[in-house]
Amino acid sequence: MASSGHSDLGEVTSEIKASERRTAVAIADLEWREMEGDDCEFHYGEGPNEAQDNDFPIVLSKCCPRYVSKFGKPSNGHRTGKEERSRLQEMLFLLGLETYQTQKLSLQDALQISSDSMKNWAPQTPKDLPWNFLRKLQALNAEARNTTMVLDLPLDTRPVEKESQMEEEIIYWDTAEDISADIYSFSELPTPDTPVNPLDLLCALLLSSDSFLQQEIVSKMSLCQFALPLILPDPENHYHTFLLWAMRGTVRTWGSQPPRVMGSFREDSMVLSRAPAFAFVRMEVSSNSKSQLLNDVLSPGHRQQDCFWHRDLNLGTNPREIADGLVEISWFLPSGREDLDIFPEPMAFLNLRGDIGSHWLQFKLLTEISSAIFILTDNISKKEYKLLSSMKGSATKYYFILSPYRGKRNTNLRFLNRLIPVLKMDHSHVLVKVSSTDSVGFVRRVRAIITHVTRSPCRRVSVEDMANAARKLGLKVDEDCEECQRAKDRMEQITRKIKDLDAYRRDELRLQGETWRKVAQVEKELCQIQWASDPPEKYRAELRHRLLELRMQQNDHDPSWGVQEFISGISSPSLGEKQYFLKWMEWGLARVAQPRPRPSPEMIFTLRPKHCGAVDFSEPFWPEPLGVEHFLREMGQFYEAESCLVEAGKLPAGQRRFAHFPGLALELLLKGLPLELIDGNTLSPALRWVTGLLKELHVRLERRSRLVVLSALGVPGTGKSTLLNTMFGLRFVTGRGRGPRGAFMQLIKVAESFSQDLGCDHILVIDSGGLIAGVRTEAGERFEREASLATLIMGLSNVTVVSLAETRNIPPAILHAFLRLEKTGHMPNYQFVHQNLHDVSALGSKPRDRRQLLDQPSDVGRATVQMEKQGDGIQTLADLAFWDPEKQHIWHIPGLWHGVPPMAAVNLAYSEAIFELKRCLLENIRNGLSNQNKNIQQLIELVRRL
Repeated sequence: MASSGHSDLGEVTSEIKASERRTAVAIADLEWREMEGDDCEFHYGEGPNEAQDNDFPIVLSKCCPRYVSKFGKPSNGHRTGKEERSRLQEMLFLLGLETYQTQKLSLQDALQISSDSMKNWAPQTPKDLPWNFLRKLQALNAEARNTTMVLDLPLDTRPVEKESQMEEEIIYWDTAEDISADIYSFSELPTPDTPVNPLDLLCALLLSSDSFLQQEIVSKMSLCQFALPLILPDPENHYHTFLLWAMRGTVRTWGSQPPRVMGSFREDSMVLSRAPAFAFVRMEVSSNSKSQLLNDVLSPGHRQQDCFWHRDLNLGTNPREIADGLVEISWFLPSGREDLDIFPEPMAFLNLRGDIGSHWLQFKLLTEISSAIFILTDNISKKEYKLLSSMKGSATKYYFILSPYRGKRNTNLRFLNRLIPVLKMDHSHVLVKVSSTDSVGFVRRVRAIITHVTRSPCRRVSVEDMANAARKLGLKVDEDCEECQRAKDRMEQITRKIKDLDAYRRDELRLQGETWRKVAQVEKELCQIQWASDPPEKYRAELRHRLLELRMQQNDHDPSWGVQEFISGISSPSLGEKQYFLKWMEWGLARVAQPRPRPSPEMIFTLRPKHCGAVDFSEPFWPEPLGVEHFLREMGQFYEAESCLVEAGKLPAGQRRFAHFPGLALELLLKGLPLELIDGNTLSPALRWVTGLLKELHVRLERRSRLVVLSALGVPGTGKSTLLNTMFGLRFVTGRGRGPRGAFMQLIKVAESFSQDLGCDHILVIDSGGLIAGVRTEAGERFEREASLATLIMGLSNVTVVSLAETRNIPPAILHAFLRLEKTGHMPNYQFVHQNLHDVSALGSKPRDRRQLLDQPSDVGRATVQMEKQGDGIQTLADLAFWDPEKQHIWHIPGLWHGVPPMAAVNLAYSEAIFELKRCLLENIRNGLSNQNKNIQQLIELVRRL
């Protein structure tokens, strides 16, 4: 994919006045109406000739010659604004989303834990559909778009339709009634299929969500390999929205040819990367499914991939109500293997839902951003000719895919011959596909055309380029709101000054230098002395004096300009602007560093140790990049230094400048940002900072302060962060060539209706950096730091998930933590997870593997036991705690991908296994199998003690 640079679209105005935008929409509408007035042979729009979502003609209702929608309203050509408005509102009411039109649905609303989180339930009414979709999407379930309802309600609770609304009755005789009952008293039996088209559900949910939930929905859809919404139609006032902000979080990785070497993989934002774009549209009626054709083009021969929803899928034939005009986008991304890749470079594919005549503005945009457009239609008449003639002079290449009616051959040829000079085509631009056409050969031909277009000079565009073209045409861009733009401006002011990362850290993040490392070392020694049986008081006093001097050096500094700007950004009185700013900072800081090549998965697996001590992963592949956490860490150090001086009586409490910092950071935690609990460089907690955060949390939550702490530890690269994100919808860092360093925490709200049953009000989830699994790390400072990290995290936890690379390869730091915690009697409920990163056929935990892990002492286990001088009594993991092999203490999780990334489909078995693990964890919490749940005050004391 081409790097960010000069756009092939040219310069476009970034902002257009509202009046100009309305004029552009009016002109596009007028152009279409002028064409429509010339020829009444066919009626465009939503009359009986229009194919729906799946590009094939609708079967009309028996009771009416016109198409009758699910709402019982005849579609008589173009609808009026009032009819459109009521149709949208009725769809929202049907789905239970009408209350979210003023106060939008937020990400926190979607992620809270409820009783449904423990049920593998199926929707029973249309109001269940949005929540079912969000739950499955969060879990990366490949069947998230399947919105079929399962009707297992009692008979007397089933809805009864009014007689006037019954189109084609399905008669139901209630056998529970007395035999003497009136046999003519019928009620309609609800069908198991929901009346809602999946694309209508998606549009309704996006229209009801705030910008940040929209972004999360699109990001998860990308992971599931679903086509993404690019232009969201507005059926009420036709003020369609280009979803640039919603697409911002979409980051993908792809390979390059020739075969992989170090650096042949690239990871980048799909919003910024440029690629050739190919649009597929329908003109009037087409017997061929355009969405199915797109899927065939994108799928390798041995496996069908349904990126775009189409008519052959479940509920694909249901007519659309509000999704006409939706434009979707998907990408082909190469793996770097010639035997697998359909195309040698990344390419974008766009799909317009509905007829181009009814959605002229969207079609005009596609003509300006696409390298080529494939037009599917059955016939070309005078009206179609006039429509396409308006594209004269377009640089885009046009191809026709025809499925002509009998007797229309001569008419088609006549108008095609007239279009050839207008659109600069030749006869190779016309393809015919009928029922007898070889589908495989036809798809091969379409791919060959696409490849040919990319080999010649063609435009390459990014999503940002597309948004600029959309603005010029009068389309609304979601990113253009004032809050978002103010936040972006502030981010750019900060990142513009970052020329060299090392220099910026040294000059702007002054409290994270050598003084900070000395502070961490002194505090570690003080902690060790605290637990000594006979601590030397003189040495303790020397350490405290040295610590005070170091803290005074830190306190002499003022926050740098960049840190002050960051603090101003997160102090904004506007909650929306604050959230926009954090997102912009994440992306802006990620773009500051030069893009680094990523090693291929094969190289990572080659480097991963197959035997203890084969490779030392103590150092990452690349230096730690700059992130939001570094600015928050700087705030924490200012707070730590000031608090230390106040405690020592060296600074009056009334002169504090940074006492409000924990409150600012807490706001971010409550909105879903992971906060650093233990920094990744020194692997030591900022005790006063963390305590200040927890105190603020206690004040903010008031009566709802009961906590359960759930943590994850394990070997690097075993997918534990992805596991937590999939399980709970969290935002821990993944896929950036590095896992988290140290430990980060996120807070999940438990619904009030479920908190009493679960026994807690919130779940605090802690994700730790990878712990090295080789014996070479057992000696030395790094192992001591890792062992302390594991002990602290497991000591704070009620439930701990340990992620393993191989069933016998348990990090020695974790065994060390088990030994320490067993002495104290504080042992969390633990679940061992082995994720098979290669094999997707394994579908469950294996009792044989469980027994092997329990009964066979590993080399690292023996080494750790010797280090602790506990060799007499402990030889296996089973000796460390109470084990019951029949209980689900050890889980085997299948691989996430079914195939070779980046075009691999999500493995359904992965999602199902993660759900079962989640249900087990919540069941253990509810049944009290974990440590006693804590309130925040108890957690504060535990942090200090550990």
